[in-house]
Amino acid sequence: MSTNTPRPQPATDHHNPTTSPEQPYDLLGIGIGPFNLSLAALAHGVPGIRTAFYEQRPTFRWHPGLLIEGTTLQVPFLADLVTLADPTSPWTFLNYLHYSERLFPFYFAERFHIQRAEYDAYCRWVSERLPGLHFRHHIDAVRWNPERALFEVDFARLDTEGEATALGRTYARHLALGVGTAPHVPEPLRPLTAAPSVPVLHSADYLDHRAKLLAADHITVVGSGQSGAEVFLDLLRRRPPGREGLHWLTRSPAFAPMEYSKLGLEQFTPDYTRYFHALTENTRDALIPGQWQLYKGIDQATIAAIHDELYDRTLNGGWPDAILSPGVRVRTAGRVGTTHIELHVEHEHQHARQRLTTNAVVLATGYRERRIETLLADLHPQLCRDSADRPVVDEHQRLVFDPAIEGSVYVQNAERHTHGVGAPDLGLAAWRGAVILNSVTGRTAFPLPRRTAFTTFGLDTTPAPRNTGHRDGKLPDQRDRHTAART
Repeated sequence: MSTNTPRPQPATDHHNPTTSPEQPYDLLGIGIGPFNLSLAALAHGVPGIRTAFYEQRPTFRWHPGLLIEGTTLQVPFLADLVTLADPTSPWTFLNYLHYSERLFPFYFAERFHIQRAEYDAYCRWVSERLPGLHFRHHIDAVRWNPERALFEVDFARLDTEGEATALGRTYARHLALGVGTAPHVPEPLRPLTAAPSVPVLHSADYLDHRAKLLAADHITVVGSGQSGAEVFLDLLRRRPPGREGLHWLTRSPAFAPMEYSKLGLEQFTPDYTRYFHALTENTRDALIPGQWQLYKGIDQATIAAIHDELYDRTLNGGWPDAILSPGVRVRTAGRVGTTHIELHVEHEHQHARQRLTTNAVVLATGYRERRIETLLADLHPQLCRDSADRPVVDEHQRLVFDPAIEGSVYVQNAERHTHGVGAPDLGLAAWRGAVILNSVTGRTAFPLPRRTAFTTFGLDTTPAPRNTGHRDGKLPDQRDRHTAART
């Protein structure tokens, strides 16, 4: 191993719960998921900036209930915590492999899309070595202190049982909210969660309850995104041929593939993010529902694996006991006795209704952004909102406040309504972190590319000079003009 490359060592938490107000943090992060972990890793290489990040969980974990064997990220490994903003950082995925002495096996494996479990292990490796991360810390309140011109943050330090052992207060010039999303259960399905004798769970908790699910005679999976597809495939592979007892239903019109064309993916670039942010609120709101295949579809490898598994079960005659129903929504749901659940469903196009009986339900019904207003209750009166009562977020990822709030509150994965479908995408994590740190420091801590897509989103409305001829016979460089208009 090269002696020139530092081996990141496990960090030691010397955090004092009574941080002196005379030493405020430049940036304090709340939540340590992939996005704030990315921000912390990038900030570690910026001289002169003092940061701290707080998380109530005891360790970093990334969707542990969905780390199904063999499942992969839907973005290439280059979408790690730092590479797309700083490929020389010691916190890259490649350096993790180098540190783990697994770089050559990875080289020969030729994997552009790594397994989810490996991404989780990589992030935990970073979180265990990066200084300034404080797990088992619950944020109780955030206020603006006008006398100090600082954010005042109250927190509780938690023990292994999740009980508060110490209270503290610290101060920061700026905040970064990375509190993530929460599993979503649609209203018609919520009565099912009160059925303790029948396995009903969100796909976020799938692995913890897989054995109990497999013991049920019949299982229904609701939802056709990537998680729903992976859960259905995993259950299918573990059920005996001819006795699968599976029903997969979704209100989407089809079990559709995710948009994964090279030009289609350019909607996950900084270029598109800037374009989307500049649109009117009504236009943005109209665009997002039509882009569902960018983030709610199923990758083609998973679709192919499901079809192959179903086909293989027909080789000896007969069809598998598995029903796939698109275009179906659940109207109401409830228990029948102690071992059954009844779903009242309706087909969107037929307008036909039916009752379905099952013994277990997996709700692959997605996630919703957590309401940041709960955490920022004391700042609520100063927070600017749009016509739908959502927080206004500027191009630098900052919540827009009344001028009385002099500090900045940056948000990550809470701004899809202002920044588009790329908000939750891991591929934009490092770029967004660099945008935030450039804003916090007031300088170009991270040079960012002026252009990131071949697609030109929108028209350049800057009047072009008339072409009166060029002595060298060359036309003006339209590419540079379009680039300048976007930056």
